[in-house]
Amino acid sequence: MCGIVGYLGEREAYPILIKGLKRLEYRGYDSSGVAIHNNKSIDLFKCKGKVADLEQHVGNSSTTGGVGIGHTRWATHGEPNDVNAHPHFSQSENLVMIHNGIIENYDVIKKQLVSRGYNFKSDTDTEVFVNLIEDIQKSANLKLGEAVRIALKKVVGAYAITIIDKSNPNILIAAKKSSPLVVGVGKGEFFIASDATPIVEYTKNVVYLEDGQIVILKKGKDLKVVNIEDVQQTPYVQELDLQLEELEKGGYDHFMLKEIYEQPRSINDSLRGRLDVRKGAVTLGGIKDYEQKFTNAQRLIIVACGTSWHAGLVGEYLFEELARIPVEVEYASEFRYRNPIVNENDIVLAISQSGETADTLAALELAKGKGATILGICNVVGSTISRLTDAGSYTHAGPEIGVASTKAFTAQVTLLTLMALKIGRKKGTILESRFRLIISALDSIPNQVEQLLETCNDQVKYIADQFKDSRNFLYLGRGVNFPVALEGALKLKEISYIHAEGYPAAEMKHGPIALIDEEMPMVVIATKDASYEKVVSNIQEAKARKGIVIAVVTEGDTQVKEIADYTIEIPATNDLLVPLLATIPLQLLSYHIAVMRGCNVDQPRNLAKSVTVE
Repeated sequence: MCGIVGYLGEREAYPILIKGLKRLEYRGYDSSGVAIHNNKSIDLFKCKGKVADLEQHVGNSSTTGGVGIGHTRWATHGEPNDVNAHPHFSQSENLVMIHNGIIENYDVIKKQLVSRGYNFKSDTDTEVFVNLIEDIQKSANLKLGEAVRIALKKVVGAYAITIIDKSNPNILIAAKKSSPLVVGVGKGEFFIASDATPIVEYTKNVVYLEDGQIVILKKGKDLKVVNIEDVQQTPYVQELDLQLEELEKGGYDHFMLKEIYEQPRSINDSLRGRLDVRKGAVTLGGIKDYEQKFTNAQRLIIVACGTSWHAGLVGEYLFEELARIPVEVEYASEFRYRNPIVNENDIVLAISQSGETADTLAALELAKGKGATILGICNVVGSTISRLTDAGSYTHAGPEIGVASTKAFTAQVTLLTLMALKIGRKKGTILESRFRLIISALDSIPNQVEQLLETCNDQVKYIADQFKDSRNFLYLGRGVNFPVALEGALKLKEISYIHAEGYPAAEMKHGPIALIDEEMPMVVIATKDASYEKVVSNIQEAKARKGIVIAVVTEGDTQVKEIADYTIEIPATNDLLVPLLATIPLQLLSYHIAVMRGCNVDQPRNLAKSVTVE
């Protein structure tokens, strides 16, 4: 969940590192640091706080050098402070390292090193790791690359590391397991980062490291990759499909707001080349070879975390309704620990924005070991999930920098809708007339989202001002809109720090109704669908108890308007597609409340974008 950046070449490393850390700050922002080799020694700067604090800490100090590493931290071992910030020196200060991940057996290793005379300044597993490498290097008189390889065989856990050596200013070494690491290959220079965002400005040629791989970068030499067994690997260099302007705010106050407003395009990009209304066709090239397995599947298990889990819940309704496949939606973080029953007739579908979520990867590994077909939906080309799965589809949402996911959710739901339609038609479980109606409605969604963003923002902002000081919210939805209620509550919790609960509307009488009073705003998705009258009844029950109701309704609704305190209209669409529209005002509501409360919208406290540790 931390951000790693490194540089080796003829340019000055410091500006590249700082700019890279700013691009990676969504991965962690409780402390940061850089280490730069000045050809004689290593200059290290680190402090608690954001990258801006690091820049201030560095001030006018000398930062000359063409080899360096940088890190922005999301704390795992040890509280956020100056001492625990990365990079970390070895005891001799000959080696310096940054690390993303968790070393599970660090305490055992630490005790062994203490018995050998090592002292530790920080509470981190990283300082243990770098001293282990140094101890191996000294004990056996090894080159750094070999010492790193042997050390990696002794540690248990997840890691992405980058390390430099004071005695050799022309080398940079990195390795990974269960945490992402990308190498950028330029002309006479190399870049390392947790993802491609710090690299794209300098080169489009990248290598995504595989688990257990070690990359040895030397000035004037070709990139060298070996695995943990010391077998040389042939690196696969691919071209980035990423534009620099996608990483900037583009005039918006926050990345989150920009990404909310990018949804007409991101949904459209998820549909492009896959949906042809004129021909009445849905084409998903990524799963083409597995369509028959999908059709014959006895069960679909969706594994995901957070917002992606909510998208998976929408997928459950879609697949069961359209393709008549039994679906289970599992928290990936729990799936692997309960000895799940999985067999070769099951399809396990992982959903992840980053394609690097540690729990989801572990769930896939388990399912793969049991013989299931594993598929993926993710946003990042070259990510670990995209490489691990048998097949899958990219959402094409573009980079999502805001920690609270917005456009990734609607892109995932869009892709799940296409999959359910494709498999349902292949199985013959959906009438052709209904298929045509749904794909026509789906084709209109990007324009409807654009229309909604133009018409509802000011109204949502007004509502946000009325409730910015509330301490609790209740979100209700029924059927396919229940996951939207969960997602709306999550967004509010994530960025405004207001407690919020999402519930199925029908469950209100089974407990949550006890919470309702004039201090408890209740957000209800009350669009015109098969359960509309039931949801209207829920609203009336709340109003009878002096509840305050904010209702998301279908354009032109009059019945709910008469009883709700506030209504937000969304365009009419097919019942199954309502989540793609209803989630928009809920995203805006959480955004505006958070801004009004003075919260850091893009970097909410205690959260990081990509959860690469358990």
